[in-house]
Amino acid sequence: MSRPHPMMFEQALASAVRAPSPHNSQPWRFVLDGETIQVWLDRARVLGVADPLAREARLSCGAAAFNAVVSLRAAGLATVVRTIPEPGEPDLLAVLRLDGNRKSTRSDRDLAEAVFRRHTNRRPFEARLVPPATRVALKSAALQEGGQVEYLDTSGRYSTVTALVRRAEALQENDPAFRAETASWLRHDARAPDGVPTIATGPPPYGTRAVSLRASHANPALPPREFEQDPVLAAVLTRDRGPDAEVRAGMAMQHVLLAATAAGLATSFLSQPFETPQTRDALDRIFDGLGQAHTLLRVGYGQPTATTARRSVADVLTRRATPDVLTR
Repeated sequence: MSRPHPMMFEQALASAVRAPSPHNSQPWRFVLDGETIQVWLDRARVLGVADPLAREARLSCGAAAFNAVVSLRAAGLATVVRTIPEPGEPDLLAVLRLDGNRKSTRSDRDLAEAVFRRHTNRRPFEARLVPPATRVALKSAALQEGGQVEYLDTSGRYSTVTALVRRAEALQENDPAFRAETASWLRHDARAPDGVPTIATGPPPYGTRAVSLRASHANPALPPREFEQDPVLAAVLTRDRGPDAEVRAGMAMQHVLLAATAAGLATSFLSQPFETPQTRDALDRIFDGLGQAHTLLRVGYGQPTATTARRSVADVLTRRATPDVLTR
């Protein structure tokens, strides 16, 4: 294997920190040890009210790992990923190790480029159908990472799940602890390195709608807008459960999100039913027989919106050893 240039690792880590996370909390840290990248859970950034078991945080770390893998693949480097590699270190979520050279594909390069364009779009989507071929491509993206995409409109689960989303949103709106936690991650400065800035919030919804979007991320300074009545909703699942499945689900989720971005689609999350115990159990029952549902995506065509800032790689990286890389 030809030795990688150090900029390849820098780019991989710059890609990793662009992963999505609840309230842009960025619950990850990385260790660069020679030619190995370790992805660790940062417990200090786990949402204590919304995500006490760190399920969503592990999804985010899995997404960060996938971004790094995509970057290395686009640079012509094969990568082996081990999730939860050491039982005695439960917060070591993934280890990425180089595994020789590979010829990068157009898909690799498209996904790597999409990393820096993907963002959560909380604004209304167009009344435009997502083509069947694109829906199939997103399902394929999840399958490549050992996950599964289930479209609610074709599974008979649409009305049941959207009712749970609305119920969870109501429960959260009446929970002072949840409201306080959410408010602590809202930012007025668009340059803030974490949290959700005002520019990334959406307008208040106008009229009735099938899905309740997170009220705490609505910007009252914007005029109310009518959202799409029947958005495309896709659940990301794995056959098994537990921390390892959550990390791998994060990788599958991110492959879906990047594939959607590369196809010109906008995406956002409907996390509410995963964040309240009363609805989480009901959600598990709805998908019983298919596997564990990890997240719910809203997919469609939307107007471009601003990306949110991230902490720098230097803020989240520990270097243990210098990679054996080319320096010229």
